[in-house]
Amino acid sequence: MAKKAKKAAPKKAAKKAAPKKAAKKAAPKKAAKKAAKKAAPKKAAKKKRTGTPGVGLNKPYNVSAALGEIVGNKAMPRTEVVKKLWVYIKANKLQDSKNKRMINADAKLKPVFSGKGQVSMFEMGKHLSKHLS
Repeated sequence: MAKKAKKAAPKKAAKKAAPKKAAKKAAPKKAAKKAAKKAAPKKAAKKKRTGTPGVGLNKPYNVSAALGEIVGNKAMPRTEVVKKLWVYIKANKLQDSKNKRMINADAKLKPVFSGKGQVSMFEMGKHLSKHLS
Protein backbone atom coordinates (compact mmCIF):
# COMPACT_ATOMS: atom_id res chain seq x y z
CA MET A 1 0.00 0.00 0.00
CA ALA A 2 2.87 2.36 0.62
CA LYS A 3 3.77 2.13 -3.05
CA LYS A 4 0.30 3.26 -4.14
CA ALA A 5 0.43 6.34 -1.91
CA LYS A 6 3.72 7.43 -3.44
CA LYS A 7 2.29 7.18 -6.93
CA ALA A 8 -0.84 9.13 -6.03
CA ALA A 9 1.09 12.14 -4.70
CA PRO A 10 2.87 12.99 -7.96
CA LYS A 11 -0.44 12.85 -9.87
CA LYS A 12 -1.93 15.47 -7.58
CA ALA A 13 1.10 17.70 -8.07
CA ALA A 14 0.73 17.36 -11.81
CA LYS A 15 -2.92 18.39 -11.61
CA LYS A 16 -2.04 21.45 -9.54
CA ALA A 17 0.58 22.53 -12.06
CA ALA A 18 -1.89 22.41 -14.95
CA PRO A 19 -4.22 25.18 -13.68
CA LYS A 20 -1.22 27.46 -13.06
CA LYS A 21 -0.20 27.18 -16.71
CA ALA A 22 -3.73 28.02 -17.78
CA ALA A 23 -3.71 31.07 -15.54
CA LYS A 24 -0.43 32.25 -17.05
CA LYS A 25 -1.87 31.95 -20.55
CA ALA A 26 -4.97 33.92 -19.56
CA ALA A 27 -2.92 36.86 -18.25
CA PRO A 28 -1.63 38.01 -21.67
CA LYS A 29 -5.18 37.96 -23.03
CA LYS A 30 -6.32 40.20 -20.19
CA ALA A 31 -3.41 42.55 -20.79
CA ALA A 32 -4.27 42.71 -24.50
CA LYS A 33 -7.91 43.55 -23.68
CA LYS A 34 -6.83 46.28 -21.25
CA ALA A 35 -4.48 47.76 -23.84
CA ALA A 36 -7.29 47.73 -26.41
CA LYS A 37 -9.61 49.52 -23.99
CA LYS A 38 -6.98 52.17 -23.21
CA ALA A 39 -6.30 52.81 -26.89
CA ALA A 40 -9.98 52.97 -27.85
CA PRO A 41 -11.06 56.35 -26.41
CA LYS A 42 -9.23 59.03 -28.38
CA LYS A 43 -9.31 62.61 -27.19
CA ALA A 44 -9.34 65.59 -29.48
CA ALA A 45 -5.85 66.93 -30.12
CA LYS A 46 -4.98 69.91 -27.94
CA LYS A 47 -4.24 73.14 -29.71
CA LYS A 48 -0.66 74.29 -29.44
CA ARG A 49 -0.42 77.08 -26.93
CA THR A 50 1.42 80.00 -28.40
CA GLY A 51 1.24 82.41 -25.49
CA THR A 52 0.47 86.08 -25.45
CA PRO A 53 2.35 87.94 -28.18
CA GLY A 54 4.61 90.69 -26.94
CA VAL A 55 4.90 89.39 -23.38
CA GLY A 56 7.74 87.51 -21.65
CA LEU A 57 9.55 85.10 -23.94
CA ASN A 58 7.38 86.14 -26.88
CA LYS A 59 8.49 89.79 -26.78
CA PRO A 60 9.59 90.76 -30.30
CA TYR A 61 13.02 92.32 -30.67
CA ASN A 62 14.38 94.39 -33.51
CA VAL A 63 17.33 92.66 -35.15
CA SER A 64 20.55 94.48 -36.08
CA ALA A 65 21.67 94.65 -39.71
CA ALA A 66 24.52 92.15 -39.14
CA LEU A 67 22.22 89.59 -37.55
CA GLY A 68 19.45 90.41 -40.02
CA GLU A 69 21.55 88.98 -42.87
CA ILE A 70 21.35 85.60 -41.19
CA VAL A 71 17.90 85.40 -39.56
CA GLY A 72 15.91 88.05 -41.42
CA ASN A 73 15.16 91.70 -40.71
CA LYS A 74 11.67 91.50 -39.19
CA ALA A 75 11.12 91.76 -35.43
CA MET A 76 10.90 88.37 -33.71
CA PRO A 77 11.22 86.81 -30.25
CA ARG A 78 14.66 85.86 -28.98
CA THR A 79 13.72 82.16 -29.14
CA GLU A 80 13.02 82.43 -32.87
CA VAL A 81 16.30 84.26 -33.44
CA VAL A 82 18.22 81.46 -31.72
CA LYS A 83 16.35 78.78 -33.71
CA LYS A 84 17.10 80.48 -37.02
CA LEU A 85 20.71 81.01 -36.05
CA TRP A 86 21.08 77.28 -35.32
CA VAL A 87 19.48 76.44 -38.67
CA TYR A 88 22.12 78.64 -40.34
CA ILE A 89 24.96 77.08 -38.30
CA LYS A 90 23.91 73.52 -39.13
CA ALA A 91 23.19 74.27 -42.80
CA ASN A 92 26.67 75.73 -43.28
CA LYS A 93 28.36 73.10 -41.05
CA LEU A 94 29.89 75.73 -38.77
CA GLN A 95 29.89 73.53 -35.66
CA ASP A 96 33.41 72.35 -34.84
CA SER A 97 33.81 68.67 -35.77
CA LYS A 98 35.97 67.75 -32.77
CA ASN A 99 34.37 69.92 -30.08
CA LYS A 100 30.65 70.29 -30.87
CA ARG A 101 30.31 73.07 -28.28
CA MET A 102 32.32 75.45 -30.42
CA ILE A 103 30.94 77.35 -33.39
CA ASN A 104 33.29 78.49 -36.16
CA ALA A 105 32.30 81.90 -37.47
CA ASP A 106 32.14 82.55 -41.19
CA ALA A 107 32.12 85.99 -42.85
CA LYS A 108 28.46 86.64 -41.91
CA LEU A 109 28.80 85.46 -38.31
CA LYS A 110 32.03 87.30 -37.41
CA PRO A 111 30.30 90.68 -36.93
CA VAL A 112 27.64 89.01 -34.77
CA PHE A 113 30.29 87.29 -32.63
CA SER A 114 32.23 90.55 -32.05
CA GLY A 115 34.93 89.66 -34.58
CA LYS A 116 35.83 86.33 -32.95
CA GLY A 117 36.62 83.37 -35.19
CA GLN A 118 35.29 80.74 -32.79
CA VAL A 119 32.68 81.06 -30.03
CA SER A 120 31.27 78.61 -27.51
CA MET A 121 27.57 77.85 -27.90
CA PHE A 122 27.11 79.11 -24.34
CA GLU A 123 28.70 82.47 -25.23
CA MET A 124 26.45 82.82 -28.24
CA GLY A 125 23.58 84.28 -26.18
CA LYS A 126 25.85 87.00 -24.79
CA HIS A 127 26.84 88.04 -28.31
CA LEU A 128 23.22 87.89 -29.56
CA SER A 129 21.98 90.27 -26.87
CA LYS A 130 24.15 93.04 -28.38
CA HIS A 131 22.27 92.67 -31.67
CA LEU A 132 18.71 92.61 -30.26
CA SER A 133 16.91 95.77 -29.18
